[in-house]
Amino acid sequence: MQAAAAATVRAHLQTKPSSASVLRLSPPCRVGFRASPPPSLRATAMAATSQQEQLIITRPDDWHLHVREGEVLEAVLPHSAMHFGRAIIMPNLKPPVTTTARAVEYREEIVKALPPGSSFVPLMTLYLTDNTSPEEIKLARKSGVVFAVKLYPAGATTNSQDGVTDIEKCLPVLEEMARQEMPLLVHGEVTDPHVDTFDREKVFIDRILAPLVQKLPQLKIVMEHITTMDAVNFIESCEGHVAATVTPQHLLLNRNALFQGGLQPHSYCLPILKRETHRQAILSAVTSGSRRYFLGTDSAPHDKRNKERSCGCAGIYSAPVALSLYAKVFEEAGALDKLEAFTSFNGPDFYGLPRNTSKIVLRKSAWKVPATYTYSSGEIVPMFTGSTLEWLPSDQPEE
Repeated sequence: MQAAAAATVRAHLQTKPSSASVLRLSPPCRVGFRASPPPSLRATAMAATSQQEQLIITRPDDWHLHVREGEVLEAVLPHSAMHFGRAIIMPNLKPPVTTTARAVEYREEIVKALPPGSSFVPLMTLYLTDNTSPEEIKLARKSGVVFAVKLYPAGATTNSQDGVTDIEKCLPVLEEMARQEMPLLVHGEVTDPHVDTFDREKVFIDRILAPLVQKLPQLKIVMEHITTMDAVNFIESCEGHVAATVTPQHLLLNRNALFQGGLQPHSYCLPILKRETHRQAILSAVTSGSRRYFLGTDSAPHDKRNKERSCGCAGIYSAPVALSLYAKVFEEAGALDKLEAFTSFNGPDFYGLPRNTSKIVLRKSAWKVPATYTYSSGEIVPMFTGSTLEWLPSDQPEE
């Protein structure tokens, strides 16, 4: 089976990639964060205060994205490809993406679904299981298309039933990942039914993540979609090999959003929204200019019917509005000069990848979020549905 996977990957590498080029990992090196160039930040700040308010920033990347498969993939991918240069693609499909060979196939499916002329690059990940082998990590590293491995505790979120049941079973794989400079992306929640839903992130840090960092300090770890003050404190206490992605919903919403005017299924995500004190802690950390935090939308499209039924699924579809919402967050915090580092610099610096060279424009131009986005079999409700947002992303400055 391993030989067949290797043959598939070799065949892929010998074939000229279509549409989006293969972006290869840089040689293994220790994590080194670069400060955002001062001239760029000054120019950004000046642009924000000019009469025609606009921000010109380096094209962002999304370091946590769900694009699904089939007709949903075709419907949602253009929203991310429009303004993001690259995205880390989540592997929790049915069945999950557990091998390099399948990651190569899934990448080709994504590339084929891109709009004509798009330069968007999908960065693939593997789904970690109790049975993942160190040899698979080596193959992934050599492939040039797999950039990280995702840890889902079994049962923690959408399509995580095949996830890890015991982190100790994965230690040989994690050791190989450390040798290969392959980041571990962590959904940081325990699934112990005796632990309160709102405490699952804190308990995961105490039981799983802190001991793992102590045992393998050289392993690069991204704690994804952090939701608590506990996560912020943990990230700040670690050395440079540990970072975090942050979603728009965890910067803008607290758990009251789930219940305002009745039960709100389109504000339900995992990890679940937390108290206002936790939101404020994350907001302060992200807008401080710290290089440990970067953009990861966790945009997760679900059909409206599946969100609104008696047992609705978790996930917020933010891809069409994410950049507008991040700009709103940084503007309200008086930190627009730090937006570009969060959206465009900190992520590639942590992964050891080059920063994008193209630019996008965020203009102060009010626009209304559609109520839904339709596709052939249904419709998807976006975050902040029907609301008016003030920042409009564009590839061209206004004349």
